[in-house]
Amino acid sequence: MADEPNLEVTAGKPGTSDLRGFWRWIKAWLVAPDRGKARWLIAGVIAMTLAQVAVQIRFNTWNRDFFDALDKRNADAFQYQIMVFLVLAALSMAAAVYQLYLKQLLQLAWREWLTRRLTEAWLHDSRQYQLEAGAAEADNPDQRISEDVRIAADLSIDFLLGILVSVSMLVAFVGILWSLSGPLDIVLGGMDFHIPGYMVWAAILYAGIGSGLTWLVGRPMVRIQVQRTTAEADFRFGLTRARESGESIALIRGEADERRGIDRLFGEVRGAWRALMRSQRNLMWLTSAYGTLAMIFPTVVASPAYFAGAMSLGVLMQVGAAFGQVQAALNWFVDRFPNIAEWRSAVSRLVAFQDALDDLEALAADPSQPTIVIEEIAQGEAERLELDDLQIAFSDGTTVISGASAVIEPGERVLIKGESGTGKSTLFRAIGGLWPWGGGRIVTPPRDGMAFLPQRPYIPLGTLSVALSYPAPAESFPEAEQVEALEVVGLGHLGERLAEDHRWDRVLSLGEQQRLAFARLLLQKPRWIFLDEATAALDEPNQDAMMTLLTESLPDSAIVSIGHRPGLDAFHSRTLTLEKREGGARFRRAVPRVVSERTKRRRARFVGGVRVPT
Repeated sequence: MADEPNLEVTAGKPGTSDLRGFWRWIKAWLVAPDRGKARWLIAGVIAMTLAQVAVQIRFNTWNRDFFDALDKRNADAFQYQIMVFLVLAALSMAAAVYQLYLKQLLQLAWREWLTRRLTEAWLHDSRQYQLEAGAAEADNPDQRISEDVRIAADLSIDFLLGILVSVSMLVAFVGILWSLSGPLDIVLGGMDFHIPGYMVWAAILYAGIGSGLTWLVGRPMVRIQVQRTTAEADFRFGLTRARESGESIALIRGEADERRGIDRLFGEVRGAWRALMRSQRNLMWLTSAYGTLAMIFPTVVASPAYFAGAMSLGVLMQVGAAFGQVQAALNWFVDRFPNIAEWRSAVSRLVAFQDALDDLEALAADPSQPTIVIEEIAQGEAERLELDDLQIAFSDGTTVISGASAVIEPGERVLIKGESGTGKSTLFRAIGGLWPWGGGRIVTPPRDGMAFLPQRPYIPLGTLSVALSYPAPAESFPEAEQVEALEVVGLGHLGERLAEDHRWDRVLSLGEQQRLAFARLLLQKPRWIFLDEATAALDEPNQDAMMTLLTESLPDSAIVSIGHRPGLDAFHSRTLTLEKREGGARFRRAVPRVVSERTKRRRARFVGGVRVPT
């Protein structure tokens, strides 16, 4: 195909587009109908933050008065300042406690909203499957939604409040420092310079040099954090995969190979951590020297005025404290750089994930894109399944099926056959709306009347009743109906365990899981049934029993099957065969089947101890 869609998503390096994407999420949250008490929480956090700033301003003047009382040996003034300190300390503690509590509520609310938004976008219209098939750069969505959302949400609130505190402190203490430091007269090169508020300029210069050096030394840390997060996610996925496939690994004695694979994945983690440690070590040299020097820098700069008698000890202490507050406000970037790097890596991964989902959404919505068009027949209209000049491609553009056309009417029993690699399972994914890559048109019956049975049925977590009723709620079917459905598929011994909560995908063998899937069909009674090797784990007599049960219990339901097993032809009236050809597989001309007396006799099987009539 000449114009195949390309859904490759490139995460790229963290950049301004990541920040813009994340800022859009924040704005969307603040106006979303489900934002909850977000605005009230923000207002409360800001109020508590400003209260802390106000207390710090009052502490600055207390610092002057306290040391002046000491310098003058004024016991009454000293005792009074102790009382003032206790009141300020109580106010500071109250503001800090409630600011922390409201901040945590805000972080939790923001994380909840963002998690729900990403989960809805991911688990929507088969996007979770399409993402795995066509957007390799958006891997490990579980890690992104759980860990990256937590980091991004928590640090975002921390940063916004930190910036608010820094700006407030800067505005408040710059004025104090300006008025206390006075002018500085110096002579350079025979020229006199008069610098008003010189301590302010000293703080700005000191913080500017520190921020610039921090950016230069720590710049690689953002990229390294992205690599570390990805390596951690891959390592966790490898461990999960080994746990989920424990039986298969044990049967083929594959533990040594799995250990090698896990060691390799941890090698990536180790390499990323070492790179991060080296970067943090280099930054630590800078920040340690910078912070240590800041302990005496304001006192040294202001000491000439003190020794000249232009300021008292209390004023000197007040200047030092004010300088520290101004310098701390200006040094926000220096102090938070490692956290900023971690936050940027999480945001970058989340934005890449959202971009991949948006690309899939745009692909489905853009009529100019060469994608498979799904048209769902409206309720009440004559139903059919129609493939109209269908072309199916892989996400890399390789055509697997070309020019497939067929019409399947209600109640028909159609078997789709073909050698391996002709795209039979991919065709089913396209019919189910999972596979957008390709061209042509598929007309489907209403989705709520369709049921798909893959080779390995999905067994959700929960009780056996939940697994049997899925995707409908367990309460949708009376317990007696559930027990009867289990009995007729040969799982009657499980009838008393409907309320038990286990990992049923591990308790049941694959053959039992396939029987359970047939029991679901008997409960839900879909009008269109699609089977993709749905009896592969059953022996031939049990396969015949399940197919007989299905055809006799749901006589008006259409059945479309993929399968290679002998005997399946007996339960279908028509066969569509995919043949490999140049440029993609095509359907061989359909041949209606005539059901012989031998085939009719073959359909009579015992199912759950009861002979099924033919």
